[in-house]
Amino acid sequence: MAEDVPDRNIVRARSWLQLHELLFDNSFDESIGRFRSNFAFRGLADASYELQTSLMRLGGKFEIVEMHLLRNFRKYAFGHVGPRRVTPEDIVPQNDDWNLLAVAQHHGLPTRLLDWSNSPYAALHFATSNMKEFDRDGAIWCVDIVKAHTLLPPRLTEIRKAELSFVFTTEMLKQYCTSLSDFDQQSATYQDFVVFFEPPSLDQRIISQYALFSVMPGPTHLLNDFLHAHPDLWKKVVIPKELKLEVRDKLDQGNINERVLFPGLDGLSAWLKRYYTPPN
Repeated sequence: MAEDVPDRNIVRARSWLQLHELLFDNSFDESIGRFRSNFAFRGLADASYELQTSLMRLGGKFEIVEMHLLRNFRKYAFGHVGPRRVTPEDIVPQNDDWNLLAVAQHHGLPTRLLDWSNSPYAALHFATSNMKEFDRDGAIWCVDIVKAHTLLPPRLTEIRKAELSFVFTTEMLKQYCTSLSDFDQQSATYQDFVVFFEPPSLDQRIISQYALFSVMPGPTHLLNDFLHAHPDLWKKVVIPKELKLEVRDKLDQGNINERVLFPGLDGLSAWLKRYYTPPN
């Protein structure tokens, strides 16, 4: 964490109740008289982790590898994505990097995307699902999507407003450009920004996790740096290691677990394994 980040951006929860207060703070929308949070949430098992993409975590000259990964994913994904045998164009048309990115990220390919959720409970799950990391503080990053999107290039702002949409979809992003290279080139004259978009409903897991992705114009741009330059956009809620087990048990009791967030036998098995693992 950069030393120049204001203390007000980082809050340490002292209890289960205060954790809820912090995550649902400022969620009331007076214009509609409903509780509708503007925040995207990302849970991390270790509070010291930066908002690095899986592509960055490859190390080396990862920015050069990005297009090779996507090209080969498109080539070898033939017949493997979807409920029936399909052609690559059925999965993702050749002129559509956005759906390609979403599918690739969803299936574990290193990309420049970051996973987020509209659900603070889903974020809490990911911050407390690995019991091997219960010896360190976790954290929930909370980013105000509405404020972040005020910093977008004008064309992206026009597209979002025309759709009266809170976040983007892959179809809306294709109105701006269809390829990552075009995205980077068209955005080069603007200051850094971050776009939040909903992936297509590829399967029940995407839906259950209330999933969002974020993307920045350039594979080397670290979201931490952007947020530190705009402290009014975010907060970081720290979950003390002493609180993690209580949070985990209460999430399980509230049916927020692998069985629900990862529908299928893999999720069921992961939930049962963790549920019956004794705490250290």
